[in-house]
Amino acid sequence: MNRPGPRNSLTDVPGLAVGQAVDPEVRTGVTVILPDCRAVCAVDVRGGGPGTRETDALDPENLIGATVDAVVLSGGSMYGLGAADGVAAWLGAQGRGFPASSRPGVPLAPIVPAAILFDLANGGDKAWGLDPPYRRLGIEAARSAGAGIELGTAGAGYGAMAGGWKGGLGSASFVTHDGFTIGALAAVNSFGSVTAGDDRSFWAAPFEIGDEFGGLGSAGLKAAADDWNLAKANPGLRQNTTIACVAVDAVLTPGQARRIAIMAQDGLARAIRPVHAPFDGDVVFALSTARRPLDEPAAMAIARLGALAADVLSRAVARAVYEATPWPGSEVRCWRDG
Repeated sequence: MNRPGPRNSLTDVPGLAVGQAVDPEVRTGVTVILPDCRAVCAVDVRGGGPGTRETDALDPENLIGATVDAVVLSGGSMYGLGAADGVAAWLGAQGRGFPASSRPGVPLAPIVPAAILFDLANGGDKAWGLDPPYRRLGIEAARSAGAGIELGTAGAGYGAMAGGWKGGLGSASFVTHDGFTIGALAAVNSFGSVTAGDDRSFWAAPFEIGDEFGGLGSAGLKAAADDWNLAKANPGLRQNTTIACVAVDAVLTPGQARRIAIMAQDGLARAIRPVHAPFDGDVVFALSTARRPLDEPAAMAIARLGALAADVLSRAVARAVYEATPWPGSEVRCWRDG
């Protein structure tokens, strides 16, 4: 039977762990997606103001063959890219990485693509001088990786805002009738609104399973032309982004993973209005843990998995906002508070 996985999260995909770390004083955090072994990875970038690391290395024709040791999502805008430095150092210390040379004494080269969101203006203490916290947070997140994923005001979504709501980190999964597992994880800091004109119904409502983000249904979904509801009124350049990772346990080529990343972006369009704006930095990674061979014509299988990835990502976006709680001592608007 089609259903969510047992945790309804990215780690339902066999072969993946997730680690997170936050700094409440800074109001920021980091999320690390850690495959058991090097995994095929692709990326699709749609936002007009992205911040990324090592995404060019994911082109299939390049040296590493579009395989990675980890994927990092981080707050902190350009400073947050330093989280991947910490994760790479931790992986290298564990003896993991791309074998760049067979000469003795040459360390392995961990491949750690990353994407960031802007949370620098959320009131946290950003007076870090020459020592931004992200390398440290990356190491802490990698060390903590496991099956459990805290949602809401957690990880890379700790400092996020989603339109007029407190943003956060969300995750969801789906298991098909023939045994494939698709998972998604999203840090939602969007310019656009995740809710419709009644301020309560999620745009992702048609894809909700059970009451995983409130169970209000889709009766409240209505949008007038040029009415963006709870979108941010005064977006700043590079201050708005949804960064995400979808994963499947199917055996995929880099090109097939890339197609799934492209299709998964439609999940953001179903859950956020508007999205992919000039001041968003929307990025979606796609991972294959290669546990199950495709058992139907490849094109049909990729079409099905890509469509499901989009649905699951929509649910993850809504769950990020549904689960969000205020920062300590703040009065930020949260969905659960009405």
